[in-house]
Amino acid sequence: MLLPHDLDVLVVESQATMRAQLRNMLTSIGIEAPQFAVSATMAMRRLRAQRYDLVLCEYNLGEGQDGQHLLEDLRQHRIIPRDTLFVMITAERNYERVTSACELAPDDYILKPLTAETLRVRLLRALEKRDAFLPAWQLMKIGDPVGAIDYCRIARNEHPQHLVDFMRLQAELHAGIGQIAEAETLYREILAARPIPWASLGLARMLVVKKSWVEAEHILTELLARHDRFIEAYELLARLREETTRPQEACAALQRASELSPYRITRLRHLGELALSAGDAATAERSLADVVERGKYSEFREPEDHVRLLQAQLALHKLADARETLDDLERGLGRHPKGELCAAIGGALIQAHVHDHTAARQSMLSALRNPTRLRDLSVGLRQDLVKACYDQQMRDEGTELLADLIRTAGDDRTLESTRAVLRSRGLDQVSREVEAKVQAEVKSLVTTGAQKAHAGDFDGAVAEMMNAARKMPGNPHVLFNAALALLRHIENRGWNEAFAAQASALIERAQRLSPANPRLTAITEFMHELMKRFGIAPGRPQPKPRPT
Repeated sequence: MLLPHDLDVLVVESQATMRAQLRNMLTSIGIEAPQFAVSATMAMRRLRAQRYDLVLCEYNLGEGQDGQHLLEDLRQHRIIPRDTLFVMITAERNYERVTSACELAPDDYILKPLTAETLRVRLLRALEKRDAFLPAWQLMKIGDPVGAIDYCRIARNEHPQHLVDFMRLQAELHAGIGQIAEAETLYREILAARPIPWASLGLARMLVVKKSWVEAEHILTELLARHDRFIEAYELLARLREETTRPQEACAALQRASELSPYRITRLRHLGELALSAGDAATAERSLADVVERGKYSEFREPEDHVRLLQAQLALHKLADARETLDDLERGLGRHPKGELCAAIGGALIQAHVHDHTAARQSMLSALRNPTRLRDLSVGLRQDLVKACYDQQMRDEGTELLADLIRTAGDDRTLESTRAVLRSRGLDQVSREVEAKVQAEVKSLVTTGAQKAHAGDFDGAVAEMMNAARKMPGNPHVLFNAALALLRHIENRGWNEAFAAQASALIERAQRLSPANPRLTAITEFMHELMKRFGIAPGRPQPKPRPT
């Protein structure tokens, strides 16, 4: 049996001879026109531009990213959908050990030397598995995780060969809608049958969400004792230690992960930021210098990295290096959407360091000139700006910046870290006053939206709550109420595809900010019931809204 001839296939292979061999093999088993990329960067460009059914990737791609790093970037940045198969080709005899210690594993891997028949059999097997999971992925795609959970329960019996994988997906879906206890139960059930590393990691994640710190840390340390290359476990351990106020120990865990996987810019960036906050300026400088250098060749370049590196250099009293970093930022990223803003912040930091407070205030005022653009900055840098304002005796500007930070990033973790920033400056009272002010704003917005819905003005309720969500995009309470307004409109006026998509996006954003929020389950189940009521299913045409 040949492979379907209409499959769109991308082969990622740096060696010309191997590309020619793979072309011949794929042609012989039914793939008529495979496309090729000679590097991870080229593969990224092709995958952004076109959807493929299958990515066949060599593990060793020469200098830079290897195939595993490419897979992680593709999945984490959602560049490829779940139903795009990713199959690794490798000469590494220990690759099974490598991939067993990766949370994001390929759909399959094939060891070299390979034959056309081996390729055919393994790809057919991967396609068969994909087809078994496709209904769940399609339900997830249309915003029905509850329906996907129901399918997983059925599929566990219909596809016993994929039992554990369906249990894994079901656990992830439960976690995604706030059903942490259900996800925990599934992970424990998997582990009772056999010790699978990703299941231990999944269980530890649920315990971290529940703030069961001691058991989570015990599981992670035992897991790493058995699988000392499990990078995601180090990252979760670092997060746990960070949240339990042990920044030095968190740095140590991230340092180990970075040694094992030195090409992940996001991990190096986190290590640099964490080391900076822990007072380890030397580690911060090394990590952030690496981030800035690697970022020159990355599609995910970030001007804030220069600001963080500059902060580390100033902490080490390397003024000349800091000025050189600022020059590099202005030359290389001046046209980036955040480039001018970050340059102004960097300039203010240098001027404050040399006690030129007049110039520092002017640079700060320049940075604060566009409040909307400030929202593009990370929470950590915005918190640093709040501190800088108060340090430069710019109390009014600092208080306004603080209020905007709480309005737009009002999840529990951000609130707690912001309180700590203010506490370190003896400004506890300011923190309480601003939080109370923002809470009153939230209550007013939500109440107005609810009153409109209660009066039958569902259009008005949606307009009010979507405006609130734009004002407070990081406030879970506002996001949930905005999603509810959209769903109430659908309930009373008929199915609206645009409103359903907006509601799904709002719920997803709220889940990232508040993964254990009890409202997650209720609002997701409400959406599921609406989809059933209006006959919404993958591949079906959407009904027209009823006239108002």
